[in-house]
Formats: sequence, structure tokens, C-alpha cells
Amino acid sequence: MTPHEIATTFSKVLNRPVRAEVVPHETWKRLFESQGVKNPGPRIRMLDGFNEGWIDFEGASIKGSTEIETVLRKLVDQQSN
Repeated sequence: MTPHEIATTFSKVLNRPVRAEVVPHETWKRLFESQGVKNPGPRIRMLDGFNEGWIDFEGASIKGSTEIETVLRKLVDQQSN
């Protein structure tokens, strides 16, 4: 699924607009610190690794049979209770 497809599904589940946005790399450090991360360097390196392809999950990808809408609805319902 693309980030835009995930955002569309969140919009449907939450009954409000949700959109995927690119977060510029130069803002990551400040953003993560504002979220309470004291040392954002390792997190930034990890994300760079995924984005640049030098970190990858071993083996083939595994596809589940549960629709993302089902998963998101369950998560949202759990938060509501």
C-alpha cells in the first residue's frame, strides 16, 4: 500500500480528512526532539537506511489476509474504549 492509500483508509475510518505528507529531512531532528526523543540521531540513521535501501528486512515480504481498514478500525475502537 502507498502512503496515500493508507491516509485514505484512515480518513474513512476516522470520518475526517487525513493526508500523507513528505516531512523534509532537515526538520526531522527538531520534530523528533519535540516528540520527546533525547537523541534522534540513531532514529534518523535508521530511517535513512530504509529510505536509501542499505537497511532491509531479510527474506521475502509477508502479505497478510486482513484488510488494512479492518486493522485500523480495531485500533481506533481500542483507543475509544
